[in-house]
Amino acid sequence: MKRIFIDGSAGTTGLRIRERLSQRSDLVVTVLPEELRKDPASRKQAIAESDLAFLCLPDEAARESAALAEGSGTVLIDTSTAHRTQPGWAYGFPELSERHLEAIRSADRIASPGCHASGFIALVYPLLQGGLLKKDAALSCFSLTGYSGGGKKMIAQYESAERDPLFHAPRQYGLTQTHKHLKEMTVQTGAAVPPVFCPVVGDFYSGMQVTVPLHREQLNGAGLADVQNALKAAYPGDIVFYQDCAQEGFLNACALSGKDCMAVTAYGNDERMILCATYDNLGKGASGAAMECMNIRLGLAPESGLDL
Repeated sequence: MKRIFIDGSAGTTGLRIRERLSQRSDLVVTVLPEELRKDPASRKQAIAESDLAFLCLPDEAARESAALAEGSGTVLIDTSTAHRTQPGWAYGFPELSERHLEAIRSADRIASPGCHASGFIALVYPLLQGGLLKKDAALSCFSLTGYSGGGKKMIAQYESAERDPLFHAPRQYGLTQTHKHLKEMTVQTGAAVPPVFCPVVGDFYSGMQVTVPLHREQLNGAGLADVQNALKAAYPGDIVFYQDCAQEGFLNACALSGKDCMAVTAYGNDERMILCATYDNLGKGASGAAMECMNIRLGLAPESGLDL
């Protein structure tokens, strides 16, 4: 039976992974007691004694854990931003291509994707790879997320009885265009330029809707049907798939809240269209994606323990 260590199980993603693993009878899970949670020697030993370790930590602490794991033979899955564009780390989005899947199957270092980045990459990657979208197209991305994506502090702010009434309205952030997901979005799609990125947090716990608008001039002669068919061909599985989640002309960011899958689609016409990815920021956007990578790396069915 494989031994799994969760390094940093106090944050939102770590807690959710711990909850998920507690329901698994095929794995042995280790977490450090509170007094040893930040002790390097204890973390190093726990990593070395495990077959696989989840790093659910801030970036700098994740880098420290990766250094502690050197020479141990333990597989690492990092849920932080630290290694998502680093050489030697497989990018944990197996549906993107057979190459991505095979890399996860054999890697000892896997970087789990960011929540906002997952939707953008899922939409843009197959169009760039298939030559439908111009590589130097100046793209923009609008992303609406539930407040759980902001971690424990933001969750407490939104769920406080004394919260600011302004929290009832959607709040845009990342205003300086330096959001930490931008590098990942650019590198992992192969886009020539970073997108203009507009993340928005809403007054709902979980759910995500990422939208990429396109004009005909950004495409290499492709129309709406070509784009739709390319997305359908790219994602024929049960975890990422083509599906229209709109209801009565509205697309709800919470349509797949609580699930670990992602639905992609395209709306509009040949002149102007919008690409949309709908999923849960805590599911395929965080802990669900990390669990899927664990399953693949351990030789299990990718959907084991996932709610689809």
